[in-house]
Amino acid sequence: MNNKSFILLLLMLVSMQLLYSNKVDYRDCSIRLEQDSLIVENSQIKRVYVYNQGNLITNHILNKKSNFVWHSNNLTPDMSLPGPTIKTSHVSFQTYVVEETLAKEGYVEAEIIYKLDDLFVKRIIRLYPECAAIGNDFYFKGQLEDGKWYAETFKDSSLTDAIFIASGRASANIPIMEKVDFKGKHWNYKVVSLFEMTDHLNSLVSVNDFQAYKERLYKGNILFAINRENEEGVFILKESPSSLAQLKYLHGDFLGANGNLKVIGFGIDEKDIKKDSWTKGYSAVTGLYSKDERAALSSLKTYQEKLRKRVPKRDEMIMMNTWGDRGQDRRINEEYILKELELCSLLGITHFQIDDGWQAGKSPASVKGGSFDNIWERTDYWMPDKENFPDGFSSVLAKGKKLGIEICLWFNPSYTDNYISWEKDADVLIGLYKKYGIRTFKIDGLRIHNKISDERVDSMMSKVSNELKNDVVFNLDVTNDRRYGYFYKNGFGNIFLENRYTDFGNYYPYWTLRNLWELSKYVPAQNLQIEFLNKWRNTKVYGDDPFSPQFYDFEYLFAITMMGQPLAWMEAQNLPKEAFNIGPVIKKYKEFQNDIHDGFIFPIGDTPSGKSWTGFQSMHEKTGYFLLFRESNDKETALIKTWLEPGTNVELMHLLGKGESFNVVTNENGEIRFTLPVKDSYALYTYKVL
Repeated sequence: MNNKSFILLLLMLVSMQLLYSNKVDYRDCSIRLEQDSLIVENSQIKRVYVYNQGNLITNHILNKKSNFVWHSNNLTPDMSLPGPTIKTSHVSFQTYVVEETLAKEGYVEAEIIYKLDDLFVKRIIRLYPECAAIGNDFYFKGQLEDGKWYAETFKDSSLTDAIFIASGRASANIPIMEKVDFKGKHWNYKVVSLFEMTDHLNSLVSVNDFQAYKERLYKGNILFAINRENEEGVFILKESPSSLAQLKYLHGDFLGANGNLKVIGFGIDEKDIKKDSWTKGYSAVTGLYSKDERAALSSLKTYQEKLRKRVPKRDEMIMMNTWGDRGQDRRINEEYILKELELCSLLGITHFQIDDGWQAGKSPASVKGGSFDNIWERTDYWMPDKENFPDGFSSVLAKGKKLGIEICLWFNPSYTDNYISWEKDADVLIGLYKKYGIRTFKIDGLRIHNKISDERVDSMMSKVSNELKNDVVFNLDVTNDRRYGYFYKNGFGNIFLENRYTDFGNYYPYWTLRNLWELSKYVPAQNLQIEFLNKWRNTKVYGDDPFSPQFYDFEYLFAITMMGQPLAWMEAQNLPKEAFNIGPVIKKYKEFQNDIHDGFIFPIGDTPSGKSWTGFQSMHEKTGYFLLFRESNDKETALIKTWLEPGTNVELMHLLGKGESFNVVTNENGEIRFTLPVKDSYALYTYKVL
């Protein structure tokens, strides 16, 4: 054998060793297979499974921060499907590092493939650095022995029968994606449900507390469970849309009986499973915490922050989208937009998004009338309208570049035949990037009514992201129909939260503040686009309503959006001259926008009601920010419970709004007394722990 052949053989052997390695290490993460034990650990968590031919059974989980070990009572696989017990046949096991990209941090994965008779199951275990949570993804192909995932009659009747659930017989009849089983009888649950479809709903968060007992069905996105004997906790996140939008929904998301917790429902059934290609179900994430709510939420937020890396130049934005003034596409043309950009520069806007109307094809929302049906019967549907943009977007882009404003677009994928034209849709967005450099797209109008639509829309966004090397942001609209929501497909950009219009009298500043405030506890606020509107429009619509936007300072309306991604939902040319007085405020906010968003953002104070003292805290280790709002009440001062420890010596420096700088020591409850002398005013502080 010559030297060249020897080197090639050596490289091949090394490659095979890496490919089929039973161990992988990356930063503080390690996954390894030792005899019949699978060990998944980093600096925060260690979970040990009995490998069981790939159909894993949890043995124990260690919380490395508290050094507490959860020993499992479980003797059956964590993941199970309905029907008789089937012998597991191992197929393959691989570990590998998922390299860091512009979109995500690096992490480690284990890929386990096994068979249940003729059904192949692929389980992906995800472990991120410095994160006390482990993600589990599931894929299926082949066929079930009896051809049924679960009986429809069982799903529709038995799962609403509390007595049947309490008997413990439900588990054998429905798909379970994750299970933990720990000892103890003194468990408390907090079950959190978050809702999309904000065109129809204005209460987006529901939280329910339960004393655990016999098995019960729970509906929600997140279940926090804490054992009161030792104050150690577990959270389970179901990575899926809300109960309103999930596919093949089972009337609930969790089964719980004391320390026995199960996540149910993959969002698919036997009709979705193909013989020769993988179908992905929903995912489950299990994490640990100790003692209190702050630890639980920090553990959850740490995991969420791993799903998409925030790149300031790409992801931080103060966007204007003119659709909020209900002009539709009447004035979406080159001449008008050039004037808009001039005014946007005075306000400090960083991104200008051209909504529906830029394209040659007309949508149902066009003043000229149109349709989304069979979009691709017209080859120029997604080309710039030649009448309104005679040289495409060249002039608009040149103006934006001169003023430091990034041009963005709206896009509505073609839903015909369950998004069968997803590749053409992807090619449109890729083409707009390559020709014009446009990389931020509002994705609107999604109708995710079945698994094939789910897969194709995901494929569309994935193709765009991959071909553009992740230099793209999707503003994912969750205002209507069945869409992805807060915990599903989170790696593509941010969330366009709600449509509110003064024209219909449904924009109230405290409503917007309340929705952001409630969501911020469980969702990174910095991933939400939050709107503020032209308060001078449609004042007659509100009459003498005391919460009408006209009674608030324009700067206050902008302040409501600071913890999210601010969205000026308006046309700049409709603003009065006085509106531009907030330009210096927005420009100053931009100096620390990214630092605010780099922290964990939590709500403080009371729930916004129009009459509360309320706000937010953005937390780094020893520094952070407070954003306080005194709504319409008679209290010039308020004692606000913060997320700081009691007895913390803090220096607060005033940045924007009313108020003054001061030093304070938090009291025995971690509270700080804040002062705002004027009703409906705000203050933004940066703080430092001394």
